[in-house]
Amino acid sequence: MSEKFNFNQGLIDLEKIVKTMESGDLSLEDSLNHFSKGVELTKQCQSALNKAEQKISMLTEEDNYTNEKPLKKL
Repeated sequence: MSEKFNFNQGLIDLEKIVKTMESGDLSLEDSLNHFSKGVELTKQCQSALNKAEQKISMLTEEDNYTNEKPLKKL
């Protein structure tokens, strides 16, 4: 059974990969490995965002939040 993807940690890891690659200190092989990991993290982040968007759409559709409504004054 695989662990649930942590979106926030995925973004942190992706930022670290970008900074490391931008440093220019990696060998070609290490650069390719980092790039591959970055592509995988990007796919996982995109998938998590798509799932969240679908859930929000489903929840707002069920609760009839599709139309804007003014906030009630306190």
